[in-house]
Amino acid sequence: MIDEIDLEPAAVVATMQPLYSEARLPERVTVSQWADANRRLSRETSAEAGPWRTSRTPYLAAIMDAFTEPAVKKIAVVASSQVGKTEALINMLGYVIDIDPGPVMWVTPTNDNAEDFSKRRIAPAIRDCAALRRKVAESKGRSAANTTLKKRFPGGMLTMTGSNSPANLASVPARYVFGDEIDRWAKDAGGEGTPAGLLEARTATFYNSKIVMVSTPTVRGSSTIEAEFMLGTQEYWSAKCPHCGEYRFVTFDNIRFEHERIVEGSHERFVIGDISYCCPECGAMSSEKEMRDTDHKWIAKNPDAIASGTRSFWINAFSSPWVSWEHIIRRFLEAGEDSRKLKTVFNTLLGQLWEERGEIADVDELAEGREEYPAELPDGVLCLTCGVDTQDNRLEYEVVGHGLFDETWGIQRGVLWGRPDAPDSDASPNVWRQLDAIISHEWRYADGKILPISVTFVDSGGHHTQDVYRECAARMGKHVFAIKGRGGEGIPYTSQPSKQIITVTDARGRLRNVTVWLYVLGVDAGKEKIMSALTVRTPGARYCHFPADKARGYDAEFFNGLASERMVLTPSGKWQWQKITGHRRNEALDCRNYALAAFNVVNPDMAALERARRGVAAPKVKRKRKVSRGFSV
Repeated sequence: MIDEIDLEPAAVVATMQPLYSEARLPERVTVSQWADANRRLSRETSAEAGPWRTSRTPYLAAIMDAFTEPAVKKIAVVASSQVGKTEALINMLGYVIDIDPGPVMWVTPTNDNAEDFSKRRIAPAIRDCAALRRKVAESKGRSAANTTLKKRFPGGMLTMTGSNSPANLASVPARYVFGDEIDRWAKDAGGEGTPAGLLEARTATFYNSKIVMVSTPTVRGSSTIEAEFMLGTQEYWSAKCPHCGEYRFVTFDNIRFEHERIVEGSHERFVIGDISYCCPECGAMSSEKEMRDTDHKWIAKNPDAIASGTRSFWINAFSSPWVSWEHIIRRFLEAGEDSRKLKTVFNTLLGQLWEERGEIADVDELAEGREEYPAELPDGVLCLTCGVDTQDNRLEYEVVGHGLFDETWGIQRGVLWGRPDAPDSDASPNVWRQLDAIISHEWRYADGKILPISVTFVDSGGHHTQDVYRECAARMGKHVFAIKGRGGEGIPYTSQPSKQIITVTDARGRLRNVTVWLYVLGVDAGKEKIMSALTVRTPGARYCHFPADKARGYDAEFFNGLASERMVLTPSGKWQWQKITGHRRNEALDCRNYALAAFNVVNPDMAALERARRGVAAPKVKRKRKVSRGFSV
């Protein structure tokens, strides 16, 4: 892990010493000081109209004041919504107009955005700030010096435009450039290059230029603000753990909560309780209030970037004074499996890049991502399930480990040779007795603790339906259940099981009826979930881990089968899954699908499982019961 280095203002000055002497720096007012003295938030744009207080959003102080550091030429800010990033930009603009004027270019995604922003945010900010109102005349029409998109002030002019306007981007020299929501900018400015490139060229004639780029993150790999952030100091607004004193950036992966899902007709709602923060360093739990009241500071992972003149910052809604953690969690739960809604939550609230549901990695890339596990079970695994595919001459299976936020680990994959209807004997154990050895195995962590398989789903399709029913009935006490896959749109991934009555022969040779529980799976929904997860490139939420140990069975054949299908549009206008040419078998995909469905039915309280794994006591607050859809673990 990269060492985290505190980049306080004193450290910034120290890193600037080779270029600037503090003794030669003139006395100067910082942006935050100017804003505290002059800025007023407008009633039509703020829930807290009145004098600006930097203390309300302390994380913005360093971002704004970086604007007045002589060594800083570019500032990149990755920020979720409702953290005040736009107000910080307006404060920087106010400072320019009042203290250090020069030509300014303000760029939004489109020209319509620019016009709307000027009327809705810039005009009220100027009107309600006496220091700006004295210097910027009121807009009086197209022929006036000041219009909606052009505002003249002593020593400079503000020009506002969209990223899709190459003429404006390439023709106006600018000492200051403010780029708002740059991840939503046009990728190409009328064939003349990227908007960012054109804007940077506009500042070339100014030795004291400043470029500020701000955006909520979008899609990993194609995010402009992500690329700008990586070139800078990579500073994260970090909170001090009240228990161990370590500073960490608070992310959704560290939030634990209880919830109850209540269905009323076609509507659902969530009751959320017991929200807490789990320190990734010591495992101790802290309340939202404790984390808000604790010390915070910016911590840089790439402080040497200050030498190139770029500071970059990352902030999410967990630090916003206007957004409760409960609101963030509720939005996440309400998004469910809807990828569009989830993407919005990830970008605008969690402040995280979204892993696009594009083409999955090829077989070689998946295989190259295998890793060495420290034990049978990596520490992130909190629940185990098993999926079994039935063929005429074998059973194929996969044991899958599940962690927080749909992160998964392949644990064991294999083939059990033999007909599903073959008799069992001590001399020749049939495939079902071989399967017993898998589902009864005590899987171990590095510390010696064990974790059993919670539920096993066995495919009952094909030529051996009755055999599967019979063997599952005999293993019901081990949570082994029969499933039947059904393709097509609109079929839920899992639903309530149905009763199947079969006749078996008991140990005394007598016939009797027994009940088998059969789950019908919407396999298309499961395949979409798997293929989406395979596009995730960074360990964490939804990431798929695979072991490098050959004995675990994750060979080229497995990955060939896992990536064997894709969604195609048929001539009739319907989307359906089809096998990709060159991929002969899809049992690996089916086994993974069944194992994920089993976890969906178990629906365990993952926060409680993690506390048990860490040996951390539950928060001493009143709990709201979480309703499971299946079996407890």
